[in-house]
Amino acid sequence: MKPNSPLRILLVEDDELFRLGLQTRLQQESCLQIIAEAEDGETAVELTQEYLPDVVVLDVGLPGIGGIEACRQIKQRHPEIPILILTSHSQKSLIERLMAAGAHGYCLKGIAAETLVLAIRSVASGASWWDKGATAEIRAVFTHVEPVKVGGKSEVLDNPLTKREQEILALVAGGKSNQEIAQILYIAPGTVRVHVHAILQKLEVRDRTQAAVLAIQKGLVAEELLAIEP
Repeated sequence: MKPNSPLRILLVEDDELFRLGLQTRLQQESCLQIIAEAEDGETAVELTQEYLPDVVVLDVGLPGIGGIEACRQIKQRHPEIPILILTSHSQKSLIERLMAAGAHGYCLKGIAAETLVLAIRSVASGASWWDKGATAEIRAVFTHVEPVKVGGKSEVLDNPLTKREQEILALVAGGKSNQEIAQILYIAPGTVRVHVHAILQKLEVRDRTQAAVLAIQKGLVAEELLAIEP
């Protein structure tokens, strides 16, 4: 993507009226451009391959292979393309499946248009974006994971992250971009990129969302850090 050029979006939604309304609203933003639309999962995968959009906005309840499988296939072929899920469902099991499929973010239908635009721009910049309800569900699931038992005894896993890396990862989990993290911690954006790269390497994950989930799941990020407000 060229600097100052609009974000190129693939819009995937099977409800024609909803898709038309969404397209009309998003096209009002000079920073966004709808380059293609799809009504089912198979077409979404094909159009992603054809157009290589900057962001895929993807409904879950699609005909055919469905939104989650479409998300998984797109991420397998194009791990660098962020996917923002837009759906009316918010079950805990769905959130877990979306994360496993590689989604970068999750918004409920009916949110303010300004919030959706912000979510699209956030995932495009490399940050994750999870609906507040979804974030609460994630933390409820992962912050009380039982310690790993070895030889009948509970042991706390060694934390490979430094204190600074924990601070940065907590902000990543809160959906902050590298630029925002740099401003919050009073460090250079380049330094943030170096730390994020080190975090991904240490945790052996491919992207920021997986790193945040793994850190919470394994208790690698302290509760007081996770309490940082976006």
